[in-house]
Amino acid sequence: MWKARVFTLYPELFPGPLGTGLYKKALDKKLWSLEVINIRDYAKDKHQTVDDTPFGGGSGMLMRPDIIANSLDKKISDKNESIIYLSPKGKKFDQTYAKKILNKNINIICGHFEGIDQRLLETRNIEEVSVGDFILSGGEIGALIVIDAAVRLIPGVLGNSDSLIDETFERNLLEYPQYTKPKKWENKDVPEVLLSGDHAKIKGWRLEQSKDITRRRRPDLWEKYKKDK
Repeated sequence: MWKARVFTLYPELFPGPLGTGLYKKALDKKLWSLEVINIRDYAKDKHQTVDDTPFGGGSGMLMRPDIIANSLDKKISDKNESIIYLSPKGKKFDQTYAKKILNKNINIICGHFEGIDQRLLETRNIEEVSVGDFILSGGEIGALIVIDAAVRLIPGVLGNSDSLIDETFERNLLEYPQYTKPKKWENKDVPEVLLSGDHAKIKGWRLEQSKDITRRRRPDLWEKYKKDK
């Protein structure tokens, strides 16, 4: 069973959406598990202080390394488990990374303020990971993104595992357009090929649509697709 452990200042934000729908069913079936740790519980003073001013000056506060390290050391017994810190300067999180983190249990540190002390990253072999080129007020939303992307890949979580095959990013292509009832809506018709019943033609149409969308919207993925063909 794959296990995700989240270290946060706001444990009340979890499981959030991960405690609903298919993910909750998967939790109940023990296909995966979630443990949430309140970093403040490992503070050393009665006020549960977790931050302090940065050496050298600068705006904002930094999360103290000793407090976070205390929580990590007390909760992580298997030194082979991955530890990631969600940071805008980290390695890009993508579909490939989502698959990779399923190979071992994962521990996610949710930062706040201006970040965390560099010494913690170096002494605990922590990998910095970014969910995108933007800034969030904390790492909790990013943690939900990372866990969501990984859990849905666990066999048995999704109702139809075939739905993973043609998804965006699976072949370095964006997904083709989808249509449902009604057949005609606001003077727009469903493409005739999708009504033909000819599975080979439908497959070919969808592939060409994926290629066209990827070429126009994500030239970086298009180049990867051409190299991998």
